[in-house]
Order: sequence, then structure tokens, then C-alpha cells
Amino acid sequence: MGDDKRLRDAAEKLALILAQGGMQKTTARVMTCLLFSQQETLTAADLCAELQISSGAVSGAVKQLAPSGLLERVPAPGSRRDHYRFPDGAWATLMSQQNQLLATMGEAADQGLAAAGDPSTPAGRRLAEMKDFYTFMLRELPPLIERWRTDFTAKHPNQETQQSG
Repeated sequence: MGDDKRLRDAAEKLALILAQGGMQKTTARVMTCLLFSQQETLTAADLCAELQISSGAVSGAVKQLAPSGLLERVPAPGSRRDHYRFPDGAWATLMSQQNQLLATMGEAADQGLAAAGDPSTPAGRRLAEMKDFYTFMLRELPPLIERWRTDFTAKHPNQETQQSG
């Protein structure tokens, strides 16, 4: 992020919000550093220097962020170092990954309803609401994400979003 104090402050504020929401603080700082960077890619050494953290901390953050699609390794011709970036389309990818969680929660509600037996009991009533909620979300989220991708592509024709989920 270099010398841009406003950009650095905004990144640190978002990292704090993410940490308060449950993300590990160092992981949140690495993610926001990549997100707010004016450079296309950063190396682990760049992240260490920018955030004043150890290479082990960067490695741990990379291991957490890469599977979720919030960081990707990219080739850098002529360089032996790994280069990382915050990928285009990451937000839609992240939300798309929630579909499996929604399906799992819906299945858990089905199993609970079967065990409760009667949907008019307190447990049955709560589990029926849970099932209805996750069924609704699983039905509505994928088309919503696809509409966002279509809208984004129309507004930014030269930029691609990742299509997963």
C-alpha cells in the first residue's frame, strides 16, 4: 500500500471489522493488504514488510485464504517467489461457497424434523422454520449471485468474474 496513509487506514479498519466477525486478525490483515494494494500482486516478503509480520504468519494466512477464494497464487515470470493477489470475482465466489453450508443446514433440519416427529411441538416448530429458511436461501442465493455477475459484467465489460458455485 506504500505511503498512502488513507488507504492503509481503511485496510486496517476493514481488517479489524473482519477480526471482530471471527476471522483471525493476521489473516484479515493479509487479505485487506491484498485487497487495498495498488500493486497487482504482492510476494510473501512484500506482505511481511508491509504488515510487519513474520513469514510464518503470512504462510498461515495464505493457507486460510486460498481455499476460500480470497487469495490466489499467480505466476510471475522470472521470479522464484510466490506472488499473491486478491482475485477478481472473489466476493461472488465466497458467497457461492455458502451453498454447501446452506444445503448441510437444510439436511440437518430435515433430520431434526424426522427425529422430532411432530412439527407442532416446540422443537418441531423451530426445526421447520430452520428448514424453510435454508430451503429459501438455497433457492434464492444462486440466482442472486448470477444476477450480480451479469450486472457486474454489463458495467465492467473488460473485467471477468470467477464462475464457481
